[in-house]
Amino acid sequence: QEEFAKLGLSSFYLRGSTPPKDRLDMVDAFNAGERDVFLISLKAGGTGLNLTGADTVILYDLWWNPAVEEQAAGRAHRIGQQKVVEVWRLIAEGTIEERIDLLQNEKRELFQKVISGNETQIQQLTEEDIRMILSGEQEG
Repeated sequence: QEEFAKLGLSSFYLRGSTPPKDRLDMVDAFNAGERDVFLISLKAGGTGLNLTGADTVILYDLWWNPAVEEQAAGRAHRIGQQKVVEVWRLIAEGTIEERIDLLQNEKRELFQKVISGNETQIQQLTEEDIRMILSGEQEG
């Protein structure tokens, strides 16, 4: 937020501790074009936001479960959205985020095997594969 201010960009910052009324006020103001950037922690932004004022979503704090990221990015893909929305995932080489990205891709592939796979592919799933698919718990 400080870096954006140095660049002359105004921003809102929503975190888990932001009171519900303040969340709604910030969302309404952002959608009305009041500020340039809306900074949101991934978990705080995962539910209850309608950010039709956004045209770019940048995810830089990846989560092990791709559905959490998709849900957060989906805040900008809402009824009433008039703009094309770009979603960027920032992943630095040699970081935990790179490992998370690999894990997410493995989970997506396993899910695809189960959903669209034939009998032979399904029989090739290991117990570990099935446990990974079914482990839906999320840290909160």
